[in-house]
Amino acid sequence: MSGLDVQAGEDFAADWDVWHKQHEDRLAAPDGFLAITSINWLTETPTRFPDAPGEWAADGDGITVRLAPGEELTLDGVGITGRHRFGQIPERGGLFPSDADGVYEVAKRGGNDILRPRHPDNPLRTGFRGTPAYAPDPRWVIRGRYRPFDEPRDVVVGSVVEGLQHVYAAPGVVEFEAGGQPLALTAFNGYTPGSLHILFTDATSGVTTYPANRSLRVSAPGADGTVTLDFNQATNLPCAYTEFATCPLPPAENRLPVAVEAGEQMPYEAKAGVA
Repeated sequence: MSGLDVQAGEDFAADWDVWHKQHEDRLAAPDGFLAITSINWLTETPTRFPDAPGEWAADGDGITVRLAPGEELTLDGVGITGRHRFGQIPERGGLFPSDADGVYEVAKRGGNDILRPRHPDNPLRTGFRGTPAYAPDPRWVIRGRYRPFDEPRDVVVGSVVEGLQHVYAAPGVVEFEAGGQPLALTAFNGYTPGSLHILFTDATSGVTTYPANRSLRVSAPGADGTVTLDFNQATNLPCAYTEFATCPLPPAENRLPVAVEAGEQMPYEAKAGVA
């Protein structure tokens, strides 16, 4: 290996280290997923939960909280006291009122209104020691081609929560080769305009990586449909760490027959749960 090759490999690994630290910092933020202390499925019956102020309910008009005297929340810099209606929240949307003790996510998942309190002193967060991962390897940066559907398709997938389903818009598929095999993955719309989001499993799932799913973000395809799949940036979804997540499962066609030995491995928390 030449000196230039060694330097390129070191630079690649250093860039990956920066990216992975930023990813873990978001996960372990004071109001991140590791701070969640419960998931509560709201009904029309006002209910008080031990890790949140107020009584919470949901009906056809959305989520409501009734705060007792002395209780107050803040949302977007505005104080909330007494009875407050948050209104209808769109699927996969959420609001985050807070107080001095934590943040209280009100959201809709799989058509259900939920409350998820987040407290920075949650032991899952304070004890977080990072996520093991494969050593970054440029060989798992793969060029592929995006094939859009004539019309975007709604794809129904399962969830780690039994009986819950998610619906995602799939604009097309990404075709590529790995392990000497032609492969394809159904892609969902990404988090930024034009980008793609892929959920998948592979032959490492349940062995060295989390069994239910991994996630890969893909930048917007080029004008000729070219995309880059960097499997070194394959990450766990929150369900790999906490039972209070509602993560989707991959479409059946996204179960790859090859071992993608790149990206995040099974979290220590998931290993402890299996043990």
